[in-house]
Amino acid sequence: MADVNRGDRPLSPHLTVYKPQWTSMTSILTRITGNALLIAALMIVWWLLAAATSEEAFATADGFVRSWFGNLVMFLSLWAIWYHFLAGLRHLYWDTGRGLEIETAEKLGKACVIGSVVLTILTALILR
Repeated sequence: MADVNRGDRPLSPHLTVYKPQWTSMTSILTRITGNALLIAALMIVWWLLAAATSEEAFATADGFVRSWFGNLVMFLSLWAIWYHFLAGLRHLYWDTGRGLEIETAEKLGKACVIGSVVLTILTALILR
């Protein structure tokens, strides 16, 4: 069988080889926030199940959800939802064959991040 790794070359590029780009960072951010939304969803399911179970179980779950940590998770989940929404719109735009130039793709990545922060703050202010 042929030696795949001839010499001391790495088998694949490493993150330190490439300069971070908005498109790659937003792609990674989409995966991280998607997985983080699962935590919030599990927290909401726990809260609903506790509400259907007993007053003691609900008091425990409600206390956790209303704690500083629960509020932080919910606020960051709100940001993640807005970010996913805007990233989805960006992908729909890309699916039309437009916006694929490097400059435009980077501007769209910045717009997703900045837009999601602004929309999160506006939503939090409206819901307060």
